[in-house]
Amino acid sequence: MTEEELVSACKRGDSQAQRMLYEQYGGKLMAVCLRYTGDRESAQDVLHDGFIRIFQSMDKFSYQGPGSLKAWLSKVMVNESLGFLKRHAAKLQQEVLVDEIPDWEDEEEGVDDIPRSTLMRFISELPDGYRTVFNLFVFEEKSHKEIGKLLGITEHTSSSQFYRAKCLLMKKIKEYRESL
Repeated sequence: MTEEELVSACKRGDSQAQRMLYEQYGGKLMAVCLRYTGDRESAQDVLHDGFIRIFQSMDKFSYQGPGSLKAWLSKVMVNESLGFLKRHAAKLQQEVLVDEIPDWEDEEEGVDDIPRSTLMRFISELPDGYRTVFNLFVFEEKSHKEIGKLLGITEHTSSSQFYRAKCLLMKKIKEYRESL
């Protein structure tokens, strides 16, 4: 079944097509949810709610060609993840104390030598607010102005949280490299 046929069948409420959609994209979308929530249990909740939203709003999706379905599904999951984080806003605004931030300058070393799963674990271990800003900036390519609007924070706060996320990641990467 092609993507376009799958979309059409899902729009008709075909449960077999919905199951196929879930099986085909569930793993990738779970990874998106994990990037934002940081823990498997929350990510599973977001994934579940996201698929409900997907199936409820499938009639609004307009197939634009290969890749458009995956892009739309990912956007729904990002929005669902952000909604989850907003509902848990106390965590989103948490700050790391200044003395926890490494005092070395930005290192521009590559991370090609670090396994992707290790990098993703490091990202998932970031404090919620930092992780959210980092994901939006790096993976969704949002500007700090856009991130501020999405999260209800200032552009400066977004920039600051991104910088601190980068510093914490660099610290984890440095410790990882030293442990080898």
